[in-house]
Amino acid sequence: MKIATFNVNSIRARKDLIIKWLTEKVNIDVLCFQEIKCVEEDFPFVDFEDIGYHCEVFGEKAYNGVAICSKHDMSDVHKGLGGYWDQQKRFIRAKVQGIDIINIYAPHGDISGEKHMYKLEFFNFLKKYIAENFDIEKDLFCVVGDMNVAREDIDVWSPQVLKGTIGFMDDEREAFEDFLSVGLIDTYRKFHTDTHGFTWWGYKNAAIWKDKGMRIDYILTSKELVKRCQTCDIDMWTRKRRTPTPSDHAPLVGDFT
Repeated sequence: MKIATFNVNSIRARKDLIIKWLTEKVNIDVLCFQEIKCVEEDFPFVDFEDIGYHCEVFGEKAYNGVAICSKHDMSDVHKGLGGYWDQQKRFIRAKVQGIDIINIYAPHGDISGEKHMYKLEFFNFLKKYIAENFDIEKDLFCVVGDMNVAREDIDVWSPQVLKGTIGFMDDEREAFEDFLSVGLIDTYRKFHTDTHGFTWWGYKNAAIWKDKGMRIDYILTSKELVKRCQTCDIDMWTRKRRTPTPSDHAPLVGDFT
């Protein structure tokens, strides 16, 4: 089963590109989208149903939003974390083929202030959620999505230039590592120890062609599920193009037996 995570930066703006990718280039079983930027009733369900996907959506107008689209039946669908954490639509969960898939769009944050604290608190809350709902040693589950944090120097194009900027600040990196300490495995880094693996490049200054990017999208697995992970790779086809207009992210695809 192939699971992909993809920040699409508007599902309606990226629909034609995604459909072309899915029908001509790849065979993906489960698609986890972030930043869909639409409410549920505006999601292009029919377009995905036409190519064999059923979609579960937790969205909001113009901002944020997450969705899971699967060729297989989904069960135990949870939309949101409840209360305070659902003012922004950032969490959806479903079980597919015995695997619990948790799709996250983590806050972007800012340099300081309320949005920055919200980001740090989000990772702390998510850590507690995982610890309370799953057995990291035995359960088959993964946490995927745009985490808006680059872990290490290798994960950014210039540690010197980007030090202290959003996504590469010490305290948010520490918060993300603390979240991972619950026992989650960074599958891309498991297979690619020395490759930077950027998943995001800004639209300006030809960043994609200069490879001035960051690795901020992840497939994180439990200790049991990582045993079934065969590969985890970045698919550049949707990003290195001018038409249809790409997202600023590239999909990350994990292959599980």
